Amino acid sequence: MSEVKAYGAHASDAALEPLKIQRRENTPSDVTIEILYCGVCHSDIHSVRNDWGGSKYPIVPGHEIIGRVTSIGSDVTKFKEGDLVGVGCMVDSCQHCAACDEGLEQYCENGMVGTYNGKDKHLGGHTFGGYSQKVVVDEKFVLRVPENLETKYVAPLLCAGITTWSPLRHWNVKKGDKVGIIGLGGLGHMGVKFAHALGAHVVMITTSPEKGEDAKKLGADEVLISKDAAQMKAHANSFDFLLNTIPVGHDMNPYIDLLKRDTTMVLVGAIEPLDPFHGGKLILKRKNVAGSVIGGIKETQEMLDFCGAHNILPDVEMIDIQEINKAYERVISSDVKYRFVIDMESLNN
Repeated sequence: MSEVKAYGAHASDAALEPLKIQRRENTPSDVTIEILYCGVCHSDIHSVRNDWGGSKYPIVPGHEIIGRVTSIGSDVTKFKEGDLVGVGCMVDSCQHCAACDEGLEQYCENGMVGTYNGKDKHLGGHTFGGYSQKVVVDEKFVLRVPENLETKYVAPLLCAGITTWSPLRHWNVKKGDKVGIIGLGGLGHMGVKFAHALGAHVVMITTSPEKGEDAKKLGADEVLISKDAAQMKAHANSFDFLLNTIPVGHDMNPYIDLLKRDTTMVLVGAIEPLDPFHGGKLILKRKNVAGSVIGGIKETQEMLDFCGAHNILPDVEMIDIQEINKAYERVISSDVKYRFVIDMESLNN
């Protein structure tokens, strides 16, 4: 084992602060990665503050990791020292259930192992995330990052990116489809970029005209102000697909009205109870409401390769690790366009 610097919290009501954690030595299938950048996800905040229950302390968040390979285990074949790589929201799964067999490790029937707060089968206790100097991960859960992409912007692709890419691909969004992206934040802005690159007619659905203007700069063709009843009525029964990124419980009825017959709205943001919606809105036109979470390793690699081919990157604000507590407050107040990324070199200061 080796001791490395990290940032974490000792309790749900505690600030993040410097601490030391242990990393294992490489097993034959492991890759050791020096972390260069780590994205800040709203899930990090929920986990640190135990909003969803079950958080283990001390907690070291971070599941949008970009770094360079510094060493490999004796059986590793996919990577070599110096490779630019990423680690997303999971670092292991059972590898033998039906979901894992289909490359859907995020839905592992025995529970995927989170990059942080998961069960550490090597050292015991729980896993620690990317707010740290290095990480050791089985090569099956390491991703190759296209070298042509601006490295410091890539990290949020490993959560915000794949969270929006996966449903767009699973529900086969294609050229000419009318696609609505509901909510413009860390997830929504990636949804706009991906749907645009896939050739869809992209409509930004937002309560804010100002965010609508931002969405047009990101690739939206049109803006629909959801508080405007006349606009909503004009778009009723016209969408081929809706990606709902609203991160809190809300009234879904107005959005269900926007769907065509036999089409789907996918929830990716609200991991909590939702307001009741009227069953008739689904039944009378065979509409669907579904959910989706991140993506498997194969699909995440496809997303990264697509971003490399189309030069798609998140819009980020760079911070030093010492600014993390302030950054959390700014995320909560929606004061970031659209994701924070930590320059992990600052951990050495």
